Amino acid sequence: MRGQQFAALALCVFPGLMAAQDQFIQFRTYTQEEDEKILKLYEPLRVADVSDGLDMVGLQDVGLMDPAIRPLWRDTDEMRHKFAGIAVTVRYLPTNRRVGKMTPDEFRKWEGDWYGKLSPEPFTKYLRKGSVVVIDGGEDGDTGTIGSNNILGWKTRGAVGVVTSGGARDTDEVIKQQVPLYYKRPARGIRPGRNEVESVNRPIMCGGVMVRPGDVIVADGDGVVVVPREVAEEVAKLAYIILEGDKEGRRKLYEKLGMSPDQTVK
Repeated sequence: MRGQQFAALALCVFPGLMAAQDQFIQFRTYTQEEDEKILKLYEPLRVADVSDGLDMVGLQDVGLMDPAIRPLWRDTDEMRHKFAGIAVTVRYLPTNRRVGKMTPDEFRKWEGDWYGKLSPEPFTKYLRKGSVVVIDGGEDGDTGTIGSNNILGWKTRGAVGVVTSGGARDTDEVIKQQVPLYYKRPARGIRPGRNEVESVNRPIMCGGVMVRPGDVIVADGDGVVVVPREVAEEVAKLAYIILEGDKEGRRKLYEKLGMSPDQTVK
């Protein structure tokens, strides 16, 4: 219904737009309380544990993103690069618009207009505590959709991490700022002249897997895994059994080797 209302409004504002919209992949929205409840179960879990949990519910390899989607930085002392969160999705597409040479003043106006009208960040209004920004940007070339400024802005709105099949720039600063980012490649160019926003909070593909708004995203040094929300509670409980068994086994090995226990075995 919401999609139909948007289409009707768009036709009033932009009468030349096509009206047809067929949306087949279904998903539901969740409350903040529902999100917090499910994320509590995922706090201690690793990607490996979640992968095993998905195996046990019959979803082998369903949510495992391409390992090319990797952490920009890792912190093996405090594990601050790890996160579990709830997907807020956005899709950017390569633009088919081009512009000629500009003066500095013309460039600044063109850049501002493009950011404001063609490639903005309308997903930010959906961000809340525990959100993960998941970007389908895999085909937009050398485009730094994410930078050191906007990623901090997303964090102030509650985002615990960012995952993209595209690129990011200002990577030195992002590492220093310690915002968890899982990405495909460094990318130098700004969004204006390179991509346009296509949709927000619709099902997307990122790292070769489907991501729907509300799905659970878990990321660590092994990469990223997506858990369909319908099975998220069951997967978490099974994954916890895997984690506890692993900790118990490694604690015994730590003792044999004379190693001091760390947070990974406690």
